[in-house]
Amino acid sequence: MSLQGKANTLMVIVTMFWGVSYTFMRMGLESLETFNIVAWRCSIAFIVAGLIFYKRMKNINKQTLTYAGIQGFLLFSVFSLSLFGLETTSVSNAGFILSLTVVIVPIFSSLLERKLPSGAVSIAVICTMAGITFLTLKESLSFQIGDILVAVAAFAYSIYLILNSKFTKSVDSIAYGVYQLGFAALFGIICMVAFETPAMPSSPKSWIAILGLGLICTAFCFIAQSVVQQYTSPTHTGLIFSLEPIFAALFAILFIAEPFTLKLFVGGALILAGNLVAQWEQLHQTRFLRKSKTHEKTA
Repeated sequence: MSLQGKANTLMVIVTMFWGVSYTFMRMGLESLETFNIVAWRCSIAFIVAGLIFYKRMKNINKQTLTYAGIQGFLLFSVFSLSLFGLETTSVSNAGFILSLTVVIVPIFSSLLERKLPSGAVSIAVICTMAGITFLTLKESLSFQIGDILVAVAAFAYSIYLILNSKFTKSVDSIAYGVYQLGFAALFGIICMVAFETPAMPSSPKSWIAILGLGLICTAFCFIAQSVVQQYTSPTHTGLIFSLEPIFAALFAILFIAEPFTLKLFVGGALILAGNLVAQWEQLHQTRFLRKSKTHEKTA
């Protein structure tokens, strides 16, 4: 497997944990307010990751802190908007709407590079957009406020992904990944103190939710993501994340008994189809490059 292939495999694992994070967030909202959850989630992740990589934390400079501060604010925004959205929309819907990043990232990337997306990416974007529309649009042709808030989170996360791909090329990716969690925790704590009553998890269920969010869905996922994005493109990263709503819906059905509906099935199938088209293109390109290199060596 190529280095990019390994990076994409790890990104799929990260995406799976991202999917289960929606279930953890819904569980956490049963006893904690939004900014409390963000503060706890990011603080735990920052402390644990900092202890593991404390030697790398010394590799710090103004550029790393600046980049981490920008990304930390975007992470805080994505987490907060997603939690506010989950108060009025389902876990499955939230997962699928946030996968708008699959559409936004390649469009933003193409605009920045001043070129049109490839044919396969265009097909993937169309399939994904059709799936999201089928899943979330109501009979009255309207969206719930929760749907809108999660859509705004998708835009923020798309910006995060594009910037992450650029920032990781010029800083220590581990130190940068850990410090951005620290900044996200700081923003969460400030808003928690300013707008809510600080509180600790008060039940085993809420502790499971917070620890799951902090250790697995944040500490592991964001550090891994910061590392592997050095070896894959933002477009492919966004397309791999199209699997996230599939995982989100699956875990919601298994653990919090959300219903499995025809809309969920059709919308999910369209999004998965878009992801498979994109991965087929990548596999084809990888094989073509290998054949070219082999031909050059034998020539």
